[in-house]
Amino acid sequence: MQTVTNILDKARYIGDELLDKTVIGSYTWPGYYLRKLWWDDHISDATALQGKICIVTGANAGLGKIVSKQLASLGATVYLLCRNLKRGEAARREIIDDTANENVHLEIVDLSSQSSIKEFATRFQQKNQRLDVLINNAGVLLDERMLSADGVEMTFATNVLGYFSLTNLLMPLLKNAAPSRVINVSSGGMYLARLNPDDLQFEKRPFDGVQAYAESKRAEVILTEYWAKQLSDAGVFVHAMHPGWADTPGVQTSLPNFRKLMQPFLRTPEQGADTATWLAVTPDIANYPNGQFWFDRQIRPVHKIISPRNTPDEIEQFLKICEELGQTEN
Repeated sequence: MQTVTNILDKARYIGDELLDKTVIGSYTWPGYYLRKLWWDDHISDATALQGKICIVTGANAGLGKIVSKQLASLGATVYLLCRNLKRGEAARREIIDDTANENVHLEIVDLSSQSSIKEFATRFQQKNQRLDVLINNAGVLLDERMLSADGVEMTFATNVLGYFSLTNLLMPLLKNAAPSRVINVSSGGMYLARLNPDDLQFEKRPFDGVQAYAESKRAEVILTEYWAKQLSDAGVFVHAMHPGWADTPGVQTSLPNFRKLMQPFLRTPEQGADTATWLAVTPDIANYPNGQFWFDRQIRPVHKIISPRNTPDEIEQFLKICEELGQTEN
């Protein structure tokens, strides 16, 4: 005979599945509030991350700033990785003022530049022997094809190679801090994309900024699965998540028509950031298989019926290109 708890859990599962299939109802604020009713592990312990060292990329605005603020409010030492000194310093001061945590530091890093990433990693390793949480959040969505200082298409350089090189270079510190965590901020848009390893930089195809962004977010999920396998015995938990449709500066700038249409239903940055912060804090992380894709604190499939899939050979080709362009070793 089923217990009341089992019946409620089954109802929750069915309701969540039906909500997720609606997409619009799921990715907007109503979906967040409906799922929040089931959560029993709200983030509230002001010392949950006391003594922990965290890095957040793209931390001067949007989801990155909110996650950084939430981590600081939980007692963490937080390093904000930003490209712009003025905006980065303003975010740092705001976070300190709002959380009364003075252990918030700004590092100027261009995630599209391999030399900038390597210079930061060297500086950071000289000051720290460990890294407890790395949140790869920085990303760009561009209207036209641009090249980084390294001559790499900017979306791929920032959203993929930036994640790849920074994570690999900091891996020894993550291993030193085990159990530690890497959280990659992806997007639900990746469901509509597959990797194109023969044209990762849109050299052969007409450039489409939204498509390039979606492919980069698919790449981040593939990197998550790759690192999870590599680190299965090292005590480093690697997960990806997506925030739903949140009203961030990135959406306002890059998708103005979408924002105009959906603005009454868009999530707040705090709602979009929730799962990333929860993954950084929850003590239950070891109870889940490594390398998962999350949304609203639930594991989600990395493919849906409509999702195009990559072959193992294509994934291997993609990883080889990352290694060649990133010039880093695992």
